[in-house]
Amino acid sequence: MTRYLFRRLFLMAFVFLALSLLAFSLSYLFPGDIVQNISGLRQIDEAQRQQLVSYYQLEHNVLAQYLAFLQRIAHGDWGLSFASQQPLLQEIKLLLPATLELAAYALLLSFIVGIPLGIIAAFKPHNLIGKSISALALVGYSLPIFWWGLLLIMLFSLALGWLPSAGRIGVLYEIPHHSGFILYDILQADVKYRIEALHNALQHLLLPTVVLATFPTTVMIRFVRDAMLNVWEQNYIKTARAKGLSRGQVLYRHGLRNALLPVIRQIGLQFSTLITLAMLTEVIFSWPGIGRWLIDSIYQRNYPAIQAGLLVISTLVIAVNMLTEILHALFNPLARRG
Repeated sequence: MTRYLFRRLFLMAFVFLALSLLAFSLSYLFPGDIVQNISGLRQIDEAQRQQLVSYYQLEHNVLAQYLAFLQRIAHGDWGLSFASQQPLLQEIKLLLPATLELAAYALLLSFIVGIPLGIIAAFKPHNLIGKSISALALVGYSLPIFWWGLLLIMLFSLALGWLPSAGRIGVLYEIPHHSGFILYDILQADVKYRIEALHNALQHLLLPTVVLATFPTTVMIRFVRDAMLNVWEQNYIKTARAKGLSRGQVLYRHGLRNALLPVIRQIGLQFSTLITLAMLTEVIFSWPGIGRWLIDSIYQRNYPAIQAGLLVISTLVIAVNMLTEILHALFNPLARRG
């Protein structure tokens, strides 16, 4: 296991090195002044330009500039945003929890719904229930997320008026910012309208979570169904059936433990998909997360923000994928041996 961890950590370090090189090169690939692209300052006089050139070591070779870039990233100096002229790291700290919260709830919903439906579809794959679940998963997999989100808004927000269509919480509720996770901040807030604010936040959270969880849920259904059918054909399952165990006992004692083991790896794969789909979901529902902020930065040609957003999202996805790979290997000796 130690050798496996060493190989994985070495691979992760190599990927992070490649990512940092890509982020560093973006300042030179973006159009415009290199000093403005790095610092984020709009108006730079000659004296200030000389100070910035010396600070970013632009008069030195590329290697020295790259090492200075890594040092600035480590110290939290990510430059300023062209749009707000605020430190980028400060903006990311305010926006990232909203995206993580939405992605976490969507991932949790996909597991709660997808795993049981996948097991049911595999338990009796050829009857009406199994075929209906498989057909439903295929339809959900094919749904365009922007069309699905707008359809739910038209139905539940505009037609029925049951749920809000934008934002994280109503403007009437003023919640102090502590962690950035709205439900946790509401529970920690010392306000009289805590219950009302929590109900309102859950209403705002419902539609974006359902929309974002649709794709990973359908993937989970198909994945668990195929894994269960594959396990069901193994010799140890046939042996357990031959010993007189019922279908339910074999499923619970032997089938689930082996079929759900690869699901751990799916957490990392689905999380990276969720982060990508969260950008569209945040735009549709005006969710104040880093995905919407990054898309707005692309439209505004906010090059320092694009660079910082790419670095943060890529680092997050790589770290989660690597963590799930390690957890999968920890519970599965065959993966370590492979």
